Amino acid sequence: MITHQDSMHILLADDDEDDRTFFSEAIQELKMNNKLTLFKDGNDLMDYLVHPEIKLPHVLFLDLNMPGKTGIDCLKEIRSNTRFRDVSIAIYSTSSSEKDIEDTFIEGANIYIKKPNDFSKLKKVIKEVVNMNWQFHTSGLNIETFFFSI
Repeated sequence: MITHQDSMHILLADDDEDDRTFFSEAIQELKMNNKLTLFKDGNDLMDYLVHPEIKLPHVLFLDLNMPGKTGIDCLKEIRSNTRFRDVSIAIYSTSSSEKDIEDTFIEGANIYIKKPNDFSKLKKVIKEVVNMNWQFHTSGLNIETFFFSI
């Protein structure tokens, strides 16, 4: 359980530099007590996660379309490791294809977010997802509640 004194550790893996900057600025403007760690691709993310001494993130925002190790590759790797069982994974993608949504749902992501192209919507998405009651959200998870929309 995360208390308000604890800083939330949020990870974002996204190969688009503008999207990483946008996300980082939204987090700063929200003035939430958190630590944000950014990764430019899936390989960097997985290299980081395998270190045994890291503090596990509370939420991982994961882009799907990245060069090298894609978001779905990372998702499969993360979900195959029991160490990451409690990490909430938010797919964060420009794609809204049903196949991507279904594939990531089946592979164990917790929520699917289509990247907003508007800064205020992005802030709203981040705030809602970071403050989400994940135990409640995932207990009744189905494909209809999986796709997050504002």
